[in-house]
Amino acid sequence: MELIKILLRGASQVMFQNNIWCGLLFIVGIFGGSYETGNGLVAWGALLGLIVSTSTGFILDLPDNEGEEGLWGFNGILVGCAFPTFMGDSVLMWLSLILCAMMSTWVYRAFNNILAPYKVSSFTFSFVFTTWIFLLASRAMDGLSPHTLPSIGIAPLTPLIKYDILSLIEYWLKGISQVFLVNSWVTGAIFLLGLFISNKWAGIWAAVASAVSLFIAILFSASGGSITEGLYGFSAVLTGLALGMTFYKVNIRTAIWALLGIIATVFIQAAMNVLLSPVGIPTLTGPFCLATWLFLLPLIRFDDKGHYRSLLREKLKKPRDDE
Repeated sequence: MELIKILLRGASQVMFQNNIWCGLLFIVGIFGGSYETGNGLVAWGALLGLIVSTSTGFILDLPDNEGEEGLWGFNGILVGCAFPTFMGDSVLMWLSLILCAMMSTWVYRAFNNILAPYKVSSFTFSFVFTTWIFLLASRAMDGLSPHTLPSIGIAPLTPLIKYDILSLIEYWLKGISQVFLVNSWVTGAIFLLGLFISNKWAGIWAAVASAVSLFIAILFSASGGSITEGLYGFSAVLTGLALGMTFYKVNIRTAIWALLGIIATVFIQAAMNVLLSPVGIPTLTGPFCLATWLFLLPLIRFDDKGHYRSLLREKLKKPRDDE
């Protein structure tokens, strides 16, 4: 049972939560959304990546407190979502997924060691970096079929955006579901429920971030396909969670700072889309990592009176949200 709790916390840590019920709803949402959209392998890949990356932490005898908080698993579950999404179903793909999920655990620790002097985490960049390596390699290795990677240098067709209220709600919820690479508004609603169960501010900031990113993307006439599939929302959601309630105390000053970070993430997303189009790989959660670093590295501190507040919460010293 303790191992199951660790795995569920690992799933919830993708969105900075430390709650087994939130993690359970995330996994339920991934399974439901993956089968709804016709690619159930994504769900099994997520589960495999979560188990492999967590097990790697135990095998390498990394600090127990990190494992208990689920910090070995959150990059691995994203790796598991990405591989079946962008590469064809084959034995070699699954073997590569296992290797990449293992790497994500020690690469996460390596990047954290590099960034430690700057008092920021590497967040999901371990997932981004290792997955980019394998996706780029798939272009040169016939055993890894990049069947749904973006076409190199070719812009996808842009579908029309519907502006009725139901369509906008669908786009908004997909911005949350796409954190796990799932294109389903139902999954987005399940994720949002899990966040509210864990922490009301987590639910609020995920909802606000997806809504703001959708508004900015429409206002600046971004790609219709990216808007309708929620692809301008997922990194912004993570930025909102990071700045709005995880690394800053919730108050009006930090809310303004978080909103600026969310808006900046949308532009970083668009820029990285253009930057990576010549090699035909997705941004993954790279825009979130870059935007959040840009807003945390200045070490600007806020509290209710505008005085000093540490940016980094001592999460490992706090009681778990589900106990």
